[in-house]
Amino acid sequence: MSKEQVLTNARIVLEDSILDGSVLIRDGKIADISKGTVSTGEDFEGDYLLPGLVELHTDHLEAHYSPRPGVRWLKIAAIQAHDAQVVTSGITTVFDCLRLGSDEDGGFQKGEMRSMADALAQAQQEGRLRADHLIHLRCEVSTSDVLDHYEDFQNDPQVKLVSLMDHAPGQRQFQTMDQYTLYYKSKRGLSDAEFEKFVARQQALSAKYAGPHRDALAKACAERGITIASHDDATIAHVDESIGYGIKLAEFPTSFEAAEASHRAGLSVLMGAPNIVRGKSHSGNIAARDLADRGVLDVLSSDYVPFSLIHAPFVLADELEAIDLPKAIAMVSATPARTVGLDDRGRIAVGLRADISRVHRQEGIPVVRSVWREGRRVA
Repeated sequence: MSKEQVLTNARIVLEDSILDGSVLIRDGKIADISKGTVSTGEDFEGDYLLPGLVELHTDHLEAHYSPRPGVRWLKIAAIQAHDAQVVTSGITTVFDCLRLGSDEDGGFQKGEMRSMADALAQAQQEGRLRADHLIHLRCEVSTSDVLDHYEDFQNDPQVKLVSLMDHAPGQRQFQTMDQYTLYYKSKRGLSDAEFEKFVARQQALSAKYAGPHRDALAKACAERGITIASHDDATIAHVDESIGYGIKLAEFPTSFEAAEASHRAGLSVLMGAPNIVRGKSHSGNIAARDLADRGVLDVLSSDYVPFSLIHAPFVLADELEAIDLPKAIAMVSATPARTVGLDDRGRIAVGLRADISRVHRQEGIPVVRSVWREGRRVA
């Protein structure tokens, strides 16, 4: 027997418009969208009915697993805590970032991220999780052991996205040394001589490993049909390299030049939702609002603050004349879903998964009142 439910008196945010109406859900999918209010069903009282958000890049699980230096939390418990915060932010599909490659920031031991992935799979199988969790491997290509770490994921069907990163100083995110000095010298209390050696070592590792490792990982992903993301592209040469690798997602470009070239080439340009909410980058790079104003921002990511993914689209719609709410919401739903080949979600449309949320706007900040995943209420 079919299971049906009706959500009515809602401001339904479609991909290109807002409809005052009702949605019929049948067997976990959207069965009908109609204008006007009906007498039966759950009354949204004029609240927004949004598609479930699709999060492609969040390091937030890592913060739950390692909440303090040297501390490792129980994996299942960390995953559940992360999941709870994600879902109550309106996110129904989340790509959890797992870091591969041991760098000077510590990283994780070989096998540790594999164990986390196994815990994610176990938690989903046991029905502990409310969001749909997939894996995004953040591969630090300038490390000596990144390929060794990647071998642990060669046959994992949870892996749907891989980003190729190089955080060596003097390029990409750290084109200038101010932020790098703050993060690696000041915070760690390194002397001038120690910092100089540290920088030279990181640059040497990048020169030795980044190119070959980027080649090998791109090839492996292409063979498995895994979406590849670039990271911190700063120059046209970086963008050309990304195009050559078949990259579909340009994460956090650090210059207008790179962002515009990526967008023109058909890559989805991703920036941080916290950047939108704060009005600036935490690392001193370009402001995401400026990219949005130029029409070259495609996808938002909550990065390190899950709630920012539901907050940022409202900020964009309020502050930029060229971006209305449907266009802003598409940056956190339809466009990220399409970029990674998830064509069954990300929009309020007949036949798609009933991944949706009820959102009330109060004094500028959205309130997520309810969340459904495949028609089942999860928050």
